[in-house]
Amino acid sequence: MTDELDPRPEDLKQRVWESIQRDELPPRDDRGRMRLVMNNLVLHLHPSKVAKPTLKFTYTWGLGGLALLLVMLLAVTGVMLMFVYTPSPDTAYQDMLNLQTQVWFGQLIRNLHHWSGNLLVIVAFLHLLRVFFTGGFRTPREFNWILGVILLLLVVGANFTGYLLPWDQLAYWAVTVGSSLLSYIPFIGEGVRNFLIGGPEVSAATLTNFYGLHVAIIPLMLMGIISFHIWRVRKDTLTIPHTLDGKVDGSDSDQVEKVTTLPHLVSREIAFALVMTGAILLWSLWVNAPLEAAANPDQSPNPAKAAWYFMGLQELLLHFHPVFGAIIIPALGLGALAVLPYQRFDLSAEGVWFRSRKGRQMAVVGAVTALIGVPLLVLLDEYVLDLQGMLPSLPTIISNGWIPLAALLLLLIGYYDGMKRVFKATACETRQSLFVLLVIAFVVLTIIGVAFRGESMALMLPWEVL
Repeated sequence: MTDELDPRPEDLKQRVWESIQRDELPPRDDRGRMRLVMNNLVLHLHPSKVAKPTLKFTYTWGLGGLALLLVMLLAVTGVMLMFVYTPSPDTAYQDMLNLQTQVWFGQLIRNLHHWSGNLLVIVAFLHLLRVFFTGGFRTPREFNWILGVILLLLVVGANFTGYLLPWDQLAYWAVTVGSSLLSYIPFIGEGVRNFLIGGPEVSAATLTNFYGLHVAIIPLMLMGIISFHIWRVRKDTLTIPHTLDGKVDGSDSDQVEKVTTLPHLVSREIAFALVMTGAILLWSLWVNAPLEAAANPDQSPNPAKAAWYFMGLQELLLHFHPVFGAIIIPALGLGALAVLPYQRFDLSAEGVWFRSRKGRQMAVVGAVTALIGVPLLVLLDEYVLDLQGMLPSLPTIISNGWIPLAALLLLLIGYYDGMKRVFKATACETRQSLFVLLVIAFVVLTIIGVAFRGESMALMLPWEVL
């Protein structure tokens, strides 16, 4: 009687599978396998079939999946850290010390969280570049590009708010410098800054505000937008890699072969996730997250630098009026990223790295121009030019703001026009070259700010650093 009332299969493997999938074991025929795949949770992230060329690792480099993996690592390690951390200036720093000495594997968990967060900024940035350089932001993916830009900003915000939580000298003064950038916003800047940090200076209220942003508000926003972003990737379809002659990469015909998501794509994702998790774990075992002396508001380090991902902006402040270096130039950059996918395209190059053979050459020219030109301009402004001294009768916002900005824009316009004429290039190829120039320029400014600025933010030459 019991057997009749309990018709579950006796085979343990099948029972385990059904308890997970609520379906029969994977059938051997293709139609049955596809029916099972269609009901699988994986299909909330992936379509049932994907074009085989998209599985090529060197097309995407797994950057989107790696970003998602890092978010998961941050969520797990962040929850664990919450059990031993109190957001108070009286206890925060001591909690960091206890993690090193009193909590089992506490230092390792903090290391994993710290390095995963820093790596996420880099990976999200590289993922954005990959999408741009393969034309993955074009119709119908324009809005998903905007979501990607927003996610990058949220990742930076998550890192910035978490930067303060150890409450050491490095964190305290980096947040002090970083938050001061907000005060340069005309009319509302000081109010926004005071609201964010809970007063005129970094204090216990700042720690409480940043803790709430870091563990609740920003993660919720990240999870919501990431879910929508992934859903849009599926709905908008993945771009298919093409060779320079327009053929599907890895195929001699225009017919694109499709394979099932399980196991072809998912198996690769699992293997890549395991390798990267192991690499991050090894790095975290080897290199500890930085922790300096306890925060002291009365003792400012020299130099006082922002977090490394804001050092490009801090470097701009040394060459431009604060309103331009902290607000106008970054706003122009973000605005350009927002309108980029809505520009007119005069070259069909979706899925082609760097658009064309000519586009690759022009991208190299843009990178070399930035690598040479930006250090030269920094040296020129540091040791030769003194616009405020040359134009003492003009307000600083004009002599050190509008005039250098106008000169910079004229140089960029001249570069754009010159590249288009010399290479007889399309607008798509020329925009890409200008994009490379600006990206490399910002990276160079960041490196200069991190490695070549010494006491009082004085410029140090390479041999002085060594």
